Amino acid sequence: MKIEEVKSTTKTLRIATHSHVKGLGLDESGYAHQSSAGLVGQELAREAAGIVTDMIKSKKMAGRAVLLAGPPGTGKTAIALAIAQELGSKVPFCPMVGSEVYSTEIKKTEVLMENFRRAIGLRIKETKEVYEGEVIELTPAETENPMGGYGKTVSHVVIGLKTAKGTKQLKLDPSIYESLQKEKVEVGDVIYIEANSGAVKRQGRSDAFATEFDLEAEEYVPLPKGDVHKKKEVIQDVTLHDLDIANAKPQGGQDIMAMMGQLMKPRKTEITDKLRKEINKVVNKYIDQGIAELVPGVLFIDEVHMLDIECFTYLHRALESSLAPIVIFATNRGKCTIKGTEDVISPHGIPLDLLDRLMIIRTLPYSQEEMSQIIKIRAQIERIDISDESLQALSEVGVKTTLRYAIQLLTPGSLLANINGKQLIGREEVEEINELFFDAKSSAKVLSEQEDKYMK
Repeated sequence: MKIEEVKSTTKTLRIATHSHVKGLGLDESGYAHQSSAGLVGQELAREAAGIVTDMIKSKKMAGRAVLLAGPPGTGKTAIALAIAQELGSKVPFCPMVGSEVYSTEIKKTEVLMENFRRAIGLRIKETKEVYEGEVIELTPAETENPMGGYGKTVSHVVIGLKTAKGTKQLKLDPSIYESLQKEKVEVGDVIYIEANSGAVKRQGRSDAFATEFDLEAEEYVPLPKGDVHKKKEVIQDVTLHDLDIANAKPQGGQDIMAMMGQLMKPRKTEITDKLRKEINKVVNKYIDQGIAELVPGVLFIDEVHMLDIECFTYLHRALESSLAPIVIFATNRGKCTIKGTEDVISPHGIPLDLLDRLMIIRTLPYSQEEMSQIIKIRAQIERIDISDESLQALSEVGVKTTLRYAIQLLTPGSLLANINGKQLIGREEVEEINELFFDAKSSAKVLSEQEDKYMK
């Protein structure tokens, strides 16, 4: 009889290109460790990014932009993601690629504006009246169903809440009983009920029950202090784009015509400038009153040379706005023509007047030793065993070709090692895989040698 263990699928995530990047890897005084937090080398670029992060945290960076410039595969995107990790999860980070603006359904400037607003967060503080405590009683009172028949309906529900100061019995509407069931509230849970909206939030199980079971996937929370009925500050995080979307959607009725109207609408509706101005007015009013706080996030535009002259002009105005995020550009181009012009050549394909506003951070090609360190980190992330000798061989391949190509050979190499019945990737596997696949340079060489055999 064969018994197989069923493995959980919740933890297995697809490994992204930069899933090993956990931060900038700087010490307290802002100097970069040679290899830390998933980043290797690029010490000067990382230290510069650290200063940018400090400026963002101290809110001295609004309306400015940073440009990460360097050859392909020198860690520009990795540094941008590291900045996002350093700022923390509460700061909005919106990544996009330059070519995303060329959509058939929506204007170029609209795409840019949408992403700008996605990168600006608003932290709203509300003081709400709540009933909070540990549930000591939960009894639904039933009556005869007014529709007839044998079924009974819940007329009201009596709930007893206990805090460190005292207890209270509440008589609640049947609709709140449904929310209690949805949240799976039982006696012994700590909950709070908003007085005006009737929303129920289960916070966890009371820690008085913590010793009941040895193994339980439950979060235990202490018994709330103070009275059952009190005022509580609730903090919500939204982005300006969320507010735009919420106000742009027509709130139709529940009838079939309203439903049809929503279905027939095109997928992307442009949010008007007028609506945004109105939202900005309300947001500014909230900020002045101290209800809300603006959290400028980071907008990361990769391959910025793909933007055309119109987009760059628009970016100028958007960067000067009072509600502007911190913009990080990345490009791997040298001197090239600005898209949308015939003969205007500029460094990185960005107009000179915009370049003047940018703080430029350079990334430099990796040395062979740094490449082998990066390949080792990637091998650990992808759970691939590799010998030191083959690491050396892969880093040699990386120096001749590119780092990206060397990392791409890892998985095929491990498959080949499995076929050969080995646990580790050896030097022979690296050499064989390198012969099977071509990198860009060797492919171009073959093309130039056999030019006459290909279509012109």
